[in-house]
Amino acid sequence: MVTKTHTTTNAAHVAGEATLDRISWIKLSSVTLPLATPISDAKVLTGRQKPMTEVAFLFVELETEQGHEGIGFSYSKRAGGPGQFAHAREIADNLLGEDPSDIGKIWTKLAWSGASVGRSGLATQAIAAYDVALWDLKGRRAGLPLAKLLGAHRDSVRCYNTSGGFLHTPTEQVLDNASASLASGIGGIKIKVGNPDRKQDLRRLTAVREHIGDDAPLMVDANQQWDRPTAQRMGRAMEEFDLVWIEEPLDAYDAQGHAALAASLDTPIATGEMLASVAEHYELIRHNAADIIQPDAPRIGGITQFLKLAALAEHHNLQLAPHFAMEIHLHLAAAYPIEPWVEHFDWLEPLFNERLTISDGRMHVPSRPGLGITLTDQARAWTQATHEAGKRH
Repeated sequence: MVTKTHTTTNAAHVAGEATLDRISWIKLSSVTLPLATPISDAKVLTGRQKPMTEVAFLFVELETEQGHEGIGFSYSKRAGGPGQFAHAREIADNLLGEDPSDIGKIWTKLAWSGASVGRSGLATQAIAAYDVALWDLKGRRAGLPLAKLLGAHRDSVRCYNTSGGFLHTPTEQVLDNASASLASGIGGIKIKVGNPDRKQDLRRLTAVREHIGDDAPLMVDANQQWDRPTAQRMGRAMEEFDLVWIEEPLDAYDAQGHAALAASLDTPIATGEMLASVAEHYELIRHNAADIIQPDAPRIGGITQFLKLAALAEHHNLQLAPHFAMEIHLHLAAAYPIEPWVEHFDWLEPLFNERLTISDGRMHVPSRPGLGITLTDQARAWTQATHEAGKRH
């Protein structure tokens, strides 16, 4: 599948009486969120990456001539944050004067403005922050939570915790973290696997299953660190644990390998978080490579692109479990027809004044309009660089 842009005549670009408002001010902020503990998953244990100590965020704040506001964000782990900010700065002027309601048109304009650097990866992730801000603005202006603006299928979404089960965490602490998550109302527990010592993965998984009991939803995530034979062996060995899914057992771009694995195991296969466009996800879909897709809206170009992918996924009866950024993905998951999951990470809480409510295994869509988030003073203090375009009213 190739992502398409559409040709229009010059007359089609002339604003008519239906254009009631225009974008007048933009502020970009590059914010570095420090993590309390260096984070290690299988990519670190196999020597491919260093422990993660911070997350770089690109925030976009918008304002219109009529005083409507929106906020959006994209992010990068380890490398890429300054690049996202630089690209967003380059293309910022393209939004000034545009009708904020015309989000798809604006997405296409921004993609064409940086067409030489492609329609996936860093450039698209810079566009994502604008796109999310425009959807937030549309929700705020309507007085509706984003999920309701899109049309929700539910007011809460099943949620699971990831942050308590990384590989740098000793097993006893993982068990304590799992207990705390379940006691707080979170519905499921995901732990990291992919340790070069495969027996250690199975010992750790056995300990967690015995600790939380047979009825608690449990997932594992290998972060792409198995080859095909290892994934097959580990997948068979893990069948007895009644896992909700095995996540990223293979390289993110190995659609055929995922398809073969999914066909051979009873345990569902989940993947997709590292892909950077709808077109890349479509390769998974057309190969029947996953039972559950895990798109990340900031990584694939924002909410506009996520909605296109969600329509494709629903058409193929796939389950959905978006990656990270629960502040955005809660709304998108609530609007997906097939019962989804949303990933609970508490890492982003210092950035926002609001908290999401969790109970009975589910995360609840807030009543606040738009995404329902505002930046904290701490987020402002962690700002590394800013850029403004246009004027505030």
